[in-house]
Amino acid sequence: QVQLVESGGGLVQPGGSLRVSCAASGRILSIDVMGWYRQAPGKQRELVAAITRDGNTNYADSVKGRFTISRDNAKKTMYLQMNSLKPEDTAVYYCNAVILSTWSSGPRNYWGQGTQVTVPS
Repeated sequence: QVQLVESGGGLVQPGGSLRVSCAASGRILSIDVMGWYRQAPGKQRELVAAITRDGNTNYADSVKGRFTISRDNAKKTMYLQMNSLKPEDTAVYYCNAVILSTWSSGPRNYWGQGTQVTVPS
């Protein structure tokens, strides 16, 4: 059983910073690409940032220069450092990862339960 658990969300004033984390646990052989998605009320879930096992990253245009994604492969943990937060960053942030759990199953896509980030206007 593979689990992704996010933590670190909360309420932060505009211009403030917040770091969210995603820890993977369970039967894991390897973790490939990991990413952060977010979903605001009434909107579709969107990719915020992604990072490969080798550390290559890509970001949504709306967060470039403000957010930084990183990961610690040994700890099976991914982070998203969010600076200069804006009200439009308010959303539930979801962790996503492509994980190889068993050789027979092949790599599968997993999601965390989400963590709320609120930036009041």
